[in-house]
Amino acid sequence: MDKIAIIGLGYVGLPLAVEFAKKNKVVGFDINTQRVEDLRKGKDHTLEVTSDSLSKVLVEHPMALTNGRVGFLPSSDIMDISTANIYIVTVPTPVDKNNRPILTPLIKASEVIGKVLKQGDIVIYESTVYPGCTEEDCVPVLEKVSGLTYNEDFFCGYSPERINPGDKEHTVAKIKKITSGSNEEIARKVDELYASIITAGTYKATSIKVAEAAKVIENSQRDINIAFVNELAKIFNKLDIDTHDVLEAAASKWNFLPFKPGLVGGHCIGVDPYYLAQKAQEVGYHPEIILSGRRMNDSMGSYIASEVVKLMVAKEIPVKGAKILLLGITFKENCPDIRNTKAIDLYNELRAYHTDIHIYDPWANAVEVNDEFGVELKDSLENEKYDTIILAVAHKEFLKLDLQNMRNKNSLIYDIKGVLSKAIIDKRL
Repeated sequence: MDKIAIIGLGYVGLPLAVEFAKKNKVVGFDINTQRVEDLRKGKDHTLEVTSDSLSKVLVEHPMALTNGRVGFLPSSDIMDISTANIYIVTVPTPVDKNNRPILTPLIKASEVIGKVLKQGDIVIYESTVYPGCTEEDCVPVLEKVSGLTYNEDFFCGYSPERINPGDKEHTVAKIKKITSGSNEEIARKVDELYASIITAGTYKATSIKVAEAAKVIENSQRDINIAFVNELAKIFNKLDIDTHDVLEAAASKWNFLPFKPGLVGGHCIGVDPYYLAQKAQEVGYHPEIILSGRRMNDSMGSYIASEVVKLMVAKEIPVKGAKILLLGITFKENCPDIRNTKAIDLYNELRAYHTDIHIYDPWANAVEVNDEFGVELKDSLENEKYDTIILAVAHKEFLKLDLQNMRNKNSLIYDIKGVLSKAIIDKRL
């Protein structure tokens, strides 16, 4: 039986650890001691795993795993992962303020593994990277820290994560998994490992680089498609045509792709294209479509703020000091994830007009939002009236709100997501 160490217990690592722990000995390692403590109590603030699912696989002590029992031990102690023979890295791969890849979490995770790496061990990376990163950036760290030789003493694989935060239908076991390995035998072993828990099946790529490239283009393709629809929204707005009406009409054709306009954030789709662009530039190619799509989507917060202000002026709502309600701060609906949310861009743009803007989001963690953005969330909406209400995130709770009762006599309702009744809104993106 394999003993698996999963490095990083966030939105990707935790669901994977719980799934593997049903059949294997699993230690989940995270440097966030509070996160580990919460998980040991059966609490997951990401809401990706239920307390019931977590409690079924949790073990309280490392000895429980050494005695042959399968299960999951969350830990911040490197010694608890020292007896593993398979290491899976699921740490974040963000970008900096200039949209350049930050590999620090990946390198740090590789250093941790290198300290305990042994003869015959396999290290599998799941973090989204550019093609070549595993073998060009991570493997040298593993070799340097461990003193071992790649593909002789230890081996690597790459199996990109495809988890969709907040999606309770497409869970980790129900999403087909790309796998790969540093040689033919390891590729087979990695594929068999994931096939043991992935009911949707696996796809064994021909190399680690192919698997890396496949992952990074998945989100880049989606990003470009949404950018196209966002550009359409800008065009149709000038033509005084409802974009959503156009999309619904076009969707009557069987092969029309049903993308919608909006704010494009999140840890994957708003980041991955920059990883591919960075690698392309390193080899002397300047990507045009990929980066133009990113520029379009990154501009939407500013664009929507400008449109809202124009509509307020048209309705003779004084912009300065206007009381505005922004519904939602997470990057997507029915999910507490605020990583790389573009709703904050809209908030900051409207604040620049000296408005009195408030954010309400029952899914977001108020402390986390304050730490990340320096913004306080409203606790409730009781007895509040607003000059402008903007639906930024389509949380299920927002669809039940009586927005009419929250309007001032002359007010504006702007629907970014296109999910509210046309009878109550002034405009939708």
